[in-house]
Amino acid sequence: MPGKRSDWRQDFAWRLEAFGFQALFGFLRLLGVERASALGGWLLRTLGPLTGTQKTVIRNLRIAFPDMDEAERNALALAQWDQTGRTFAELAVMDQLTPEGGRVEVVGLERLHALRDSGKPAVLISGHLANFEVMAAVIMAAGVPCQVTYRAANNPYVDALIRKSRERYGIRLFAPKGDGTRDLMAGMKRGDSIALLVDQKYNQGPEVQFFGQPVNASPGAARLAARFDTVMQPLSVVRLPNARFRVTAHEPITVSHSEDKAADVLAGIQAANRFVEDRVRAHPVDWFWVHKRWPDKVYAALDRPASV
Repeated sequence: MPGKRSDWRQDFAWRLEAFGFQALFGFLRLLGVERASALGGWLLRTLGPLTGTQKTVIRNLRIAFPDMDEAERNALALAQWDQTGRTFAELAVMDQLTPEGGRVEVVGLERLHALRDSGKPAVLISGHLANFEVMAAVIMAAGVPCQVTYRAANNPYVDALIRKSRERYGIRLFAPKGDGTRDLMAGMKRGDSIALLVDQKYNQGPEVQFFGQPVNASPGAARLAARFDTVMQPLSVVRLPNARFRVTAHEPITVSHSEDKAADVLAGIQAANRFVEDRVRAHPVDWFWVHKRWPDKVYAALDRPASV
C-alpha cells in the first residue's frame, strides 16, 4: 500500500512538472527566437552565479586556464551563464534554429554530403559547445541518416515533451545505457551514422588528457569507428550575435588499425578530446562549464596549498 501511494504521488509530481515545462515552452515560443534566447540568458546570468554550481564553473576555469587572472575568469564565468541560459531557452524554438530557417550557416557542408552519399555509417563527434542542439539540426538538414544520443530526462512526461520538440526538425533520439555501444552498433549495421558528445565524464572509461589534466572518457566513439572501419567526423558550433550560429564540419579523424587495438582506440579517444579542447580554447565562452568534467583528484589538487 505505501508503495502504491508513493507511486501515485510521484506520477502526480511528474505531471505537474511537465505541465509547467509545457507552459514555459509555450511562453518562450510566443516570445520568438531572439527574445526567448535573451530572456534565458538574462535569467541564468542573474541567478547562475548565486547557485552552488558557480563554484564548479570557477574551479573548471582554474583547471583549464591556470594563468588567467581572476577578473578575466570571473567575467568569463558570468558570460558562460548567459550562454547556458540561452541554450536552455532555445530548446523551445529549436525548429527555427536550422539552416533552412536562415539562422545557421554551415562550413564544410560537403563533408556531410559525402557521408550521406557514401551509404556508410560514420561517427559524428563534438562537445557541449554553444547550442549543441544546432549541430543535430544541421546533420538532419544535410540528409545524413543518424541517431543522436541523449540522456533521457528522469520525468517521463518531460522527456516526451523534449523528444517531441526535437522531432520537429527530424531527430530520432536514442538514450544509451552506459556508453550504449551494443545498441549503437545495431543502428550502424543498418547503415545509420551516430552522433556523440565526447566531453562528458565517464568513470569507467580509459584515462586521456584534457587541458593537460587526466580525465576518464567514454571509448564508444573510437571503438565504433574502428569496428566499422569508418571515420570520426568532428563538428563544432559557435554562437553568433542575434541567436545565430556557425556549424563547421572539420577534417575527419581516422582511428588506426594496428595489432594493438586497445592502443588504437585510446589514441582515437585522445584525438577526439583534443579536438574538443582546441574548440574550447578558441571560444571558451561557448563551452558547458557547469559540468564537473575532471576527476575528484584534480579538483582536490586545487585546494592544496602551494608548496614553499
